[in-house]
Amino acid sequence: MATVRYRFTESLFVQPTALMLVGVVLAIITTQIDDSLSPDTDVPFTLAMSSNAATWLLSTVAGAMITTVGVVFSLTVVSLQLASGQFSPRVMRSFIRDKLSQRVIGLLVATFFYCVLILPNVSGEATDPAPQVSLTVAVLMTLVTVIGILAHLDHLAHGLQVGNVARVITAEGIRTVNRLEGAPRNLKAVDIADFHVVPDDALVLPARSSGWVTQVDTAHLFKSIAPGTRVRLETRIGAYIHAGEPLLRVWPAPGEGAPDLGQAVEISATRAMLQDADFAIRQLVDIGLRALSPSINDPTTAIEVVLRLGTLLRTVLTTPLAPEGLEDPRGRVVVQPWNLSHEEFIDHAFDQMRLSTGNQTEVIAALLRVLRMLIDYVEADHPEHLPALKRQSQLILDSLPTDLPAEDLARLRSLASDKTDPADHSR
Repeated sequence: MATVRYRFTESLFVQPTALMLVGVVLAIITTQIDDSLSPDTDVPFTLAMSSNAATWLLSTVAGAMITTVGVVFSLTVVSLQLASGQFSPRVMRSFIRDKLSQRVIGLLVATFFYCVLILPNVSGEATDPAPQVSLTVAVLMTLVTVIGILAHLDHLAHGLQVGNVARVITAEGIRTVNRLEGAPRNLKAVDIADFHVVPDDALVLPARSSGWVTQVDTAHLFKSIAPGTRVRLETRIGAYIHAGEPLLRVWPAPGEGAPDLGQAVEISATRAMLQDADFAIRQLVDIGLRALSPSINDPTTAIEVVLRLGTLLRTVLTTPLAPEGLEDPRGRVVVQPWNLSHEEFIDHAFDQMRLSTGNQTEVIAALLRVLRMLIDYVEADHPEHLPALKRQSQLILDSLPTDLPAEDLARLRSLASDKTDPADHSR
């Protein structure tokens, strides 16, 4: 169900189609209401005009709506191209998932279908009164759609700003981390060291298709295996797996008629952030790397990305990750030994960025300040993360360009010390 909801939000077809059906149903309902009223009935708060004027109005609105659909869709495609070229192809999903864009396209199509479907009900002589309820609803839908178009244009203009793109990715990453916190209820953590050795007679379930591992339904695995059974996942969420590679190892091997355990692991053609918080880091780093490339050379964008990475890692490093091994009261065990650790999240966030900074001293300064901030943030309650953070800081200091002026080198080295304010981003 979570996958269906996620794919629903990433579709430019589903929500507009649903709104179109709403427009069709609304046309049927308003037509029936008008048919049930006598011609001389005066319905309060409705528009009254002749059939000739109503036909002209509805025809004009229908034509304008279907034309505007093409314009809005073209603007959406252009924004996707700009986002892909300026930031990263991975961030296109943020624009496709934009609810306002989907709803505006849906409103345009719904208003078009509504006007077309009520036109046959506007019949009779040119001077005869038009159906009041249907016509009033058509005008209201037109007004709402026009307001939606204006809101969409404003939203699209602001959405292309790198700050908003990074903010949306960071917010989704934080939500993903919060959903994965800790162990599920009624399950206890176990030491995966006890399950490193897999029996030779263990059943190996291969991946049926190639793609990205986007979700693992642990509850389904526990429900599908017999008491005392062990299941070991041979990949991790966010990893790419090839068809035929080992996906799961199960021992003792289940008998005939056992449920298909492979259905608990979803493999998709594209990477998604259902349970993959590392994908948020990947997208932010991609934007930063693109900004630091010689063709774009936009260090300010890279600094913004570094700051957003710090915001995301504040949540990641203070949130307990799901245990690598889980056991239920009936002795069933599910082991995921390849899950990312906090230290790997830190490496993924900073490794490529620090290697790509070159002589961009302000980007280097932002990296050191964010690392200093994270060190101060986790020092009291999560000191186990300090070695990985300090290691990144030291790697940056060790790789400082030697041709920098002595004053710049001294300033950058001072940023890694306890005496420097890690929140000083004024430069």
